[in-house]
Amino acid sequence: MPFAATLTVTCLAAGLLSIAMGLASNYPFALATGMGLNAVVAFELVAGRGLTWPQAMTVVFLEGLVITVLVLTRFREAVMDAVPIALKRAISVGIGLFIAFIGFFSSGLVVKPASGPLPVGLGTLRGLPIAVFVIGFFLTAWLMARRMRGALLLGILGTTLIAIGLNELVAGGQGFATPGAARVPPAIIRAPDFSTFGRLDFGLFAKLGAVTAALVIFSIMLSDFFDTMGTIIGVGGRGGFLDAGDGCREPTGSSSSTRSAPCSAAWPTAAATRPTSSPPPVWPTALEPGSLRWSPGSCSWRPCSSRRWPASSRPRRRRPR
Repeated sequence: MPFAATLTVTCLAAGLLSIAMGLASNYPFALATGMGLNAVVAFELVAGRGLTWPQAMTVVFLEGLVITVLVLTRFREAVMDAVPIALKRAISVGIGLFIAFIGFFSSGLVVKPASGPLPVGLGTLRGLPIAVFVIGFFLTAWLMARRMRGALLLGILGTTLIAIGLNELVAGGQGFATPGAARVPPAIIRAPDFSTFGRLDFGLFAKLGAVTAALVIFSIMLSDFFDTMGTIIGVGGRGGFLDAGDGCREPTGSSSSTRSAPCSAAWPTAAATRPTSSPPPVWPTALEPGSLRWSPGSCSWRPCSSRRWPASSRPRRRRPR
């Protein structure tokens, strides 16, 4: 696919849909193309079944129409409610492992052996991609260990700058196999490219057959369906947006009038389930099994995993003078 046109549609889709998510639902969720589904389309539809990229994009377009119908009829919501919370979290973990594997393969840490019984093997562990991978991994891990806001985004930005610098200074711009990767852009601002907009090719039905094409569309729709489910549960749980129906218990007794403004999104909208009192003013040092603790970071009550409050949740006591 043309790089400039692909970049244009990716940026516009992410920007417009993220703005729509904020304006329509007032949730702080960003939407963008999914790396996991990108890999499925590239390796399964194009490399595996020999479809052209317009035909592969037609499959994505049709499964998107199916997803839209399921959303409008609330069937998708009913399926999400029926799936147990443990399975939802497992889906998000599986997606993360799949995306991590894509990163390992792109960096050269994992390769496909030319011969042998194993489907994957360990790379040679030398070259610029491996060096950038190691530097970026430890940089991002260090930022996350320090609990810095936007650690992942800062890690991505920092690794990108490091890759560009090393590629230009050490490898003369030829350190990466992907054309144009880790290179100084020729221009900072350029007009968007809409050359691929509307490029659909329904010849996939003639190439694959009607039944096979329908099954391919259905399989991609399932991947998209559960990929989004796992992502929203993972992000929503991290941000404290899961309600009692998703396995979290709200306390009895916290007042909405005493909560700060950032915490308002963490509570259900139904008045009957809102707490009636503020978090406990004195944090106990020991807890009964099954009790809850107030999490200031996510503005919600969390089940206690130990019999003592974490140090970050207890107010510091002043030493007597």
